[in-house]
Amino acid sequence: MARRGTITHVVFDMDGLLLDTEKFYTEVQETILARYNKTFDWSLKAKMMGKKAIEAARVFVEETGISDVLTAEDFLVEREEMLKTMFPTGELMPGASRLIRHLHAKESAWLQGKNLIKRSSFLFMWGCSHRHHFELKTQRHGELFPLMHHVVLGDDPEVKQGKPSPDIFLAAARRFEGGPVDPLNVVVFEDAPAGVNAAKNAGMLLSILNSQIMIRLASSVDSSCGVMLEV
Repeated sequence: MARRGTITHVVFDMDGLLLDTEKFYTEVQETILARYNKTFDWSLKAKMMGKKAIEAARVFVEETGISDVLTAEDFLVEREEMLKTMFPTGELMPGASRLIRHLHAKESAWLQGKNLIKRSSFLFMWGCSHRHHFELKTQRHGELFPLMHHVVLGDDPEVKQGKPSPDIFLAAARRFEGGPVDPLNVVVFEDAPAGVNAAKNAGMLLSILNSQIMIRLASSVDSSCGVMLEV
């Protein structure tokens, strides 16, 4: 039987899970593809999500068959111009603020099923953004992200490969106070296929969320007990 750890640390994805920013990428990429009479669908988006920018850009131009007229590098330049005006308008996902604040404030417990698990409230947030993207996305939410113990971004030197590689998760585990933390003591909140696989590859526990599940989690927060994991 596989060894099971006690949850002591919590990891959050950012885009599409804490911040409603994935829609910006979709809008921009739909606009670019429309010039070539092509469409941007979920199957393509799923292949791009979580990867380093240049990796995702190569997927974009190759999968859509436009690599002969638009290089991955040129795509990134064009996309950047549009995104940098959109990112500062990004809103928090429903339930995100309440859930994070609760976890930060309550050095008490997770209620997982019927088992009360003591934990230290170390929170960690990661995203595949570069530093300047992170600053644009979070500038309206400066009161929330400092609650995180630390942040690891896609351009961090320890992150050699994007998801589904576990690099970013393992870098995070090393940076917790008293780290490295055993992956079996970490639960990851993810919403993207590549991120799910990255968490699995890191050997960490996984909770797959979407906006509706986030709302349910936040509404289940009770001042006396913690959070009910419903996924």
